[in-house]
Amino acid sequence: MKKIKSTWSASLVFVVMMVLVLAGCGNSNNGESAGPSASSSESPSASTAASASPSASASASPSASASGEGIANPRVAFIYIGPPGDGGWTFQHDQGVKYMEKELGIKADTVENVPESADAERIITELAQSHDIIFTTSFGYMDYTLNVAKKFPNVKFEHAGGYKTNDNMATYFGKNWEASYLSGIAAGKMTNKNHLGYVAAFPIPELIYNINAFTLGAQSVNKDVKVDVVWTNTWFDPTTERNAAMSLLDKGADVLMAYQDSPASLQAAAEKGAMAGGNDSDMTRYAPKAYLTNPIWNWGPYYVKKVKALMDGTWTNDQYLGSFTDGMVDIAPIGESVPDDVKKLVEDQKAKFLAGEDNIYSGPILDQSGAEKIPSGKSLTDAEILDMNWFVKGVEGTIPQ
Repeated sequence: MKKIKSTWSASLVFVVMMVLVLAGCGNSNNGESAGPSASSSESPSASTAASASPSASASASPSASASGEGIANPRVAFIYIGPPGDGGWTFQHDQGVKYMEKELGIKADTVENVPESADAERIITELAQSHDIIFTTSFGYMDYTLNVAKKFPNVKFEHAGGYKTNDNMATYFGKNWEASYLSGIAAGKMTNKNHLGYVAAFPIPELIYNINAFTLGAQSVNKDVKVDVVWTNTWFDPTTERNAAMSLLDKGADVLMAYQDSPASLQAAAEKGAMAGGNDSDMTRYAPKAYLTNPIWNWGPYYVKKVKALMDGTWTNDQYLGSFTDGMVDIAPIGESVPDDVKKLVEDQKAKFLAGEDNIYSGPILDQSGAEKIPSGKSLTDAEILDMNWFVKGVEGTIPQ
């Protein structure tokens, strides 16, 4: 597993920040970082956060400009749900940050291991007093980000995966369900038992539409396949993820997919002679022979675009949805154990997505009960997909309420 360097807890970060302030220390922005390398086996260095002492008025950022005015040297901050060494979600965001830093010649501040709780709101509030734009990179930060955004109208906020906005708060995500569909094609062709397993994080639409997409992709090449789902209620807990993977393998699944932030499910599958994919990042290095493929993210260009827009005075509070066409969403290189004919099936379908020719949520599609959920001739809109709360036929498992 990827080496994880030591990180500060959110509480310790706060204490250290206040000590620095009292000592009169400033934040240095003179560092230079390397560009993105999703296959790197070295964990990025532990991140820190800079903070100024609370201002008398919580409604103004020290240097944030009015709408339409650019900021030549913006102070940028990121909130991470886990450590960059997770090998998945946070790792990819951190790679995107490094890319942005190199492209724009600035240094961002990051705080990692921030729980999706009131601690997040406290830390975002601290950062808002000394930064011009803040990116909060997990779904559970949504309401906390919105609360702080309303208090700091001159600071810009960007939230990953959410659906709530404000005049100074935008959202960003991508059509990763298309990449999940491609992963399903590979899994449907590689299973010998027609029994796939899915290690799922939380029962939210993001997971549901990706599980469904994976299932539909598998069914497109193997009508007899079923997908067994286990929920972990974690984003990054390798032990819990491994146990969930083992439970699916013990039930007979021979190919796994995991919507988690670590490669634990892939490593468990490798131990049992099964195949698996992970999520968010190319995880080939953790188990090359057992690796299938999985959806990956490329956040760097978006971070460059939005920080540059702040610098130019053109920032907007849009709800951005990336895809294969702009490169925000992609699929990891297909594993060495996957035959060329299967790779071609995946590549041919990817070409359709790139051409904008296919909507995988086009009817007829049945739900778990066998009832027609999407009739023939109808396709779901992006908004309907992003709000999905039902499983397609072939998924075994329930959606906790």
